[in-house]
Amino acid sequence: MNNYGESNGDSNVHEKQVEGHDHCENGDGSDNRVILGIDGGTTSTVCVCIPLFSSSKSLPNPTPILGRAVSGCSNHNSVGEIFPSHVKLYVQNDAVAALASGTMGKLHGCVLIAGTGCISYGFAEDGREARASGAGPVLGDWGSGYGIAAKALTAVIRAHDGRGPQTMLTNKILKALSLSSPDELIGWTYADPSWARIAALVPEVVSCAEACDQVATKILVDAVQDLALSVKAVVQRLHLCGEDGNGSFPVVMVGGVLEANRTWDIGKEVMKCIQEQFPGAHPIRPQVEPAVGAALLAWNFLMKESTGNSHS
Repeated sequence: MNNYGESNGDSNVHEKQVEGHDHCENGDGSDNRVILGIDGGTTSTVCVCIPLFSSSKSLPNPTPILGRAVSGCSNHNSVGEIFPSHVKLYVQNDAVAALASGTMGKLHGCVLIAGTGCISYGFAEDGREARASGAGPVLGDWGSGYGIAAKALTAVIRAHDGRGPQTMLTNKILKALSLSSPDELIGWTYADPSWARIAALVPEVVSCAEACDQVATKILVDAVQDLALSVKAVVQRLHLCGEDGNGSFPVVMVGGVLEANRTWDIGKEVMKCIQEQFPGAHPIRPQVEPAVGAALLAWNFLMKESTGNSHS
């Protein structure tokens, strides 16, 4: 039995032989093994199960999912303990699973994740990889949900004490938090400065920007520039755009900050900024979750291993 996992402790991929059966193909060319794709986060873990198709077949799209499960907090070490000691785990950054969820398991191109935090991660055709940002807002990730909301909170305080212009953000955020004065924001913020709690205010910032509030608009414009810059850095380091700068490559966009269901579409603005320099960049918004991307990575990994063994 072989096992393959994919993650930074957050995403795992497993390929598992069905118990009680030898490794063989059925009459329809399918394999009697399955692949488990696991995307584990701080609060929940999603696991999907897909059939392992033979290398003679192309990966199906859409991918047939045999089952899905959601559980509580995950721990990578405990995941490893579930399987026998001879089982191999394929471990990678969770951004890689997110990239694979948009490219059907192919590691080429760049993924931009912008949720509570943000990161850009990319792969070249020759296997080289690079990342930009992802070090947290203290170290400059201002395009993240936390970064956007933290700037908004700062703007409210500055407007209140006279250091900054008045902004709709004041009433919007106070109402959202059921507070009566900007002075109360200080206590609210430091009572629990967790990233997710602060980042939850992003919709209020977007709402104010859609109402043409200049302060909120500038915060989002700056976030767009920061996110686009992180993608550009990865593209340039990996030469994804080709020698002429016009080469085609995917940019997989993942995370709540990039959702395309608002008038002020941050993801659309980010792509516009990227395409000004790299016209060959084409956006992909995954139709499957990262756990499926993790499973697709395992499928491709197994097919390459199978091909390599057959040639040895």
